[in-house]
Amino acid sequence: MSAGRWGGVPLAVRCVVAVAVLVFAYGTAVHVVQLLLPQFGPQLALPGWLTFYFTSLTVWDPLAALLLAARRVQGLVLGCAVLVTDAAANGYANYVLDPAAGVTPGRIGQAVITGLAVGLVALSPWLAPWFVGSRSRSGRPVQTRRRSWARARSSAQGDP
Repeated sequence: MSAGRWGGVPLAVRCVVAVAVLVFAYGTAVHVVQLLLPQFGPQLALPGWLTFYFTSLTVWDPLAALLLAARRVQGLVLGCAVLVTDAAANGYANYVLDPAAGVTPGRIGQAVITGLAVGLVALSPWLAPWFVGSRSRSGRPVQTRRRSWARARSSAQGDP
């Protein structure tokens, strides 16, 4: 993440986004390896729609990483959507399709993905203002339309 694009953004926000970018880069690598080397893929026979979804992550994971690194709010939205749907798809594969009992490596992985999904979704309201619009000269995020509209409305009503 270049200092120019990320200048004025708090270090904590930069760190969270950097971790998210690394998670999506790792996800890209895993899904590409599983696509090119089937012996490293799921050991279950998956339905076609689920295979298509996991294959599509070879596009969605890197796109989310690039958009997040570029400080685009679309990356935050896509990242949340990818992690939530990936957790659900892995949950289906590991708890519905897999007949194994108890803890399995797939179920551990699914729990990790679910934790990442919950984390990114929970942090999104805190992160989003640093993605929306351009920065002001002070480096602080420009107010979003909703906040500006609310401020304009209260000014029109005579509120200070």
